[in-house]
Amino acid sequence: VVFVGMMSSSTLWGNISDQYGRKTGLKISVLWTLYYGILSGFAPIYSWILVLRGLVGFGIGGVPQSVTLYAEFLPMKARAKCILLIEVFWAIGTVFEVLLAVLVMPTLGWRWLLILSALPLLLFAVLCFWLPESARYDVLSGNQEKAIATLKRIATENGAPMPLGKLIISRQEDRGKMRDLFTPHFRWTTLLLWFIWFSNAFSYYGLVLLTTEFFQAGDFCSISSRRKEVEAKCSLSCEYLTEEDYTDLLWTTLSEFPGVLVTLWIIDRIGRKKTMALSFFVFSFCSLLLFLCVGRNVLTVLLFIARAFISGGFQAAYVYTPEVYPTATRALGLGTCSGMARVGALITPFIAQVMLESSVYLTLGVYSGCCLLAAVASFFLPIETKGRGLQESSHKEWGQEMVGRGSHSPGVTRSNSGSQE
Repeated sequence: VVFVGMMSSSTLWGNISDQYGRKTGLKISVLWTLYYGILSGFAPIYSWILVLRGLVGFGIGGVPQSVTLYAEFLPMKARAKCILLIEVFWAIGTVFEVLLAVLVMPTLGWRWLLILSALPLLLFAVLCFWLPESARYDVLSGNQEKAIATLKRIATENGAPMPLGKLIISRQEDRGKMRDLFTPHFRWTTLLLWFIWFSNAFSYYGLVLLTTEFFQAGDFCSISSRRKEVEAKCSLSCEYLTEEDYTDLLWTTLSEFPGVLVTLWIIDRIGRKKTMALSFFVFSFCSLLLFLCVGRNVLTVLLFIARAFISGGFQAAYVYTPEVYPTATRALGLGTCSGMARVGALITPFIAQVMLESSVYLTLGVYSGCCLLAAVASFFLPIETKGRGLQESSHKEWGQEMVGRGSHSPGVTRSNSGSQE
């Protein structure tokens, strides 16, 4: 239900962010999530939990727009590194949530867990007053004075002089239009990215579900030969997670940190496309190795490596997608990709849990095959964004990055073909 909410709203939040500003879309989505997150703790019956959590998912669909806003402030050399580092906080939040559940669930129960989980959004909502709007968005929407004010504030806070030159107003154009994602220049990129994002979420959440199944079985041989026994239980019974369950959750979550470090090390060396392709390939290779009859220790290592690389590939997609689209459709492009990811997350339980009951080998084959195709799709992306400035308008070629006072050189003026001229 949460993923349905996220899927249905991702494109909407992208459209709002392109039409009315990145900060506006982000603030509304955060306040929406905060309100329904707290309200979930007061759900009187199960059906209301589903409705309210679906509305929470609807708000969470706007969270990726924080990456859009962030990317539009970052210089070319630091963009990949900074976006990857902000993704670390997703993993930190997951670890925090597990620890919070350990403390809250045995004493206060799930209602307080939902309420306390939503409260950090209140802090963000307050701090939004100091969050600047994207200067790139303001220039494209014709608010030159506001963009200049933002740049002056940044220069003052960093103790740096304003760059030389004059801020040029971009050609006014429609923003947040779906048709712009399918112009001849972007059509192939959009379709390939949709499949890449779908495969990322499909494989990532599938691995999370498979990890639980494999650990419960003890090793791969056991799960491939066992038949689950159906036990008669009260339909309203609630089984709490044990300390061992929480420990397993922490271990699998911690694997995302090495994934960030590996991606951080290679993304500016081999490029965005090859990084995503490598991540998919390693995940697919680890999935195939699970066909062997491995023990629990080897199984744990393979699952750890697979999750590290698939999470790294997800983060690389978060770097690439805002870079490849122009400012006029950047938020919408990221929003539609995020929506496709939720489709993958919706489908994956039917493979990782339902199909697993029939054939473990077929299940692993589906994930491995999907990621091999995604690796090929990554190679066939027509644009490599490494070393390129963000494109401001769909009517212009790739733009130059802002160069500070004293940094001008005749050899670095503009970037039309992706390489510095």
